[in-house]
Amino acid sequence: MASERLLKLGAAASVAGLMALAAVADVMSATPEPRRIVLCGLAALLPAAALWQCLRRLAPRTPRMEAHDSALHHGIPAGRELADTLYALEARLEHAPIALFSIQNAAGAGAVAPLNASARRLLAPGRASAPQDLHQLLAAQSAGQRQLISFDTERGVERALVAVAALTMQGAAQRLAALMPVESELEAEALNAWRELVQVLTHEIMNSLTPVASLSRTACGLLDEAAAGLPADIHADLGTALDAISRRAASLVDFVGSYRSLSTVPQAQPQRVLLEELFERLSMLIAPQWQALGGKVSFSVEPASLAVMIDPGQLEQALINLLKNASEAITGKAPEAQVRARFSRGGRLRIEVVDNGPGVPEALAAHIFTPFFSTKKQGRGIGLAMVRHLVHANGGTVRYARSVSAGARFTLTF
Repeated sequence: MASERLLKLGAAASVAGLMALAAVADVMSATPEPRRIVLCGLAALLPAAALWQCLRRLAPRTPRMEAHDSALHHGIPAGRELADTLYALEARLEHAPIALFSIQNAAGAGAVAPLNASARRLLAPGRASAPQDLHQLLAAQSAGQRQLISFDTERGVERALVAVAALTMQGAAQRLAALMPVESELEAEALNAWRELVQVLTHEIMNSLTPVASLSRTACGLLDEAAAGLPADIHADLGTALDAISRRAASLVDFVGSYRSLSTVPQAQPQRVLLEELFERLSMLIAPQWQALGGKVSFSVEPASLAVMIDPGQLEQALINLLKNASEAITGKAPEAQVRARFSRGGRLRIEVVDNGPGVPEALAAHIFTPFFSTKKQGRGIGLAMVRHLVHANGGTVRYARSVSAGARFTLTF
């Protein structure tokens, strides 16, 4: 209030000063002299400027004026706020955790362009093996659609959830596609589901098999004690039947016990491991077996100082399972396999296991890591399922990738 009263007094004083100067100018007009008129005009500037300042401060202020004055007070141009907002939106879009693509045209084929870093990484070397195929797959999606798609990468087939929205920019209709790779998440959920299923099945089956095996052994002993009172043919038939029951029960106990290992894998204990040293241990363990088959297995690390934080025992077991699977799949010729470790173009550790076998038929490639699935007559479908379980337990992924030459190629990425 006090400041407002002072401003009003200042305005009144400025008006009084202007009026006095006007009276003086009127008196001087009787005998006009240019010098005096100029002096009166200059003298009027000071009270006029004071009056303007007082009136400006007393006038009601709108929000826009206040924002403008605040910006000027802080040395910020009026358009800077809008520019900062645009920069913030651009930064959020660039670092969004999903891949965003723009697709020309409201429907059908159209040019596809990445909009942020996640999209560019997806198309960069080391990820999608055929970016144009992925572009065509995205362009085929309709607006409002949400579905799971699959595309080839250098690590194998990956699945992703895609959602498409329609919009119009500067009068041109286009679509916005959001792509989120979910292969690792789906595999983790599938592993948990299989582990719980195997745990329940093995528990229930073992509860039934254990008394059968025990009773069959007991019955065999009772039969031997009663052999003197039974005809020879009946004793022989009963002995054969009880022996068959005992053998089958023991075989099923062993069979179910092997699956129980899928649900009882211990927690990974990561430590810094030099891959060259780990490969030397594996070579000493596996090479003699392959030489006995007339074949060979080689290991290579590039660079030699390459190290990784991992559970060494679990990584060794995963590689042993892959090499064992390869040696059993190769028939009619000397088995050969290569285990190579290096940094991939995406900056991650990649371990490849390549053999000269027949490879995996394309129709079966999606099922080879599923528990209980096997193409071998006596196979139990545990080896590759265990590989996937061990690799995932150490924060990695394992894929079957099409080999550029004959044979199978498994890629472990960490």
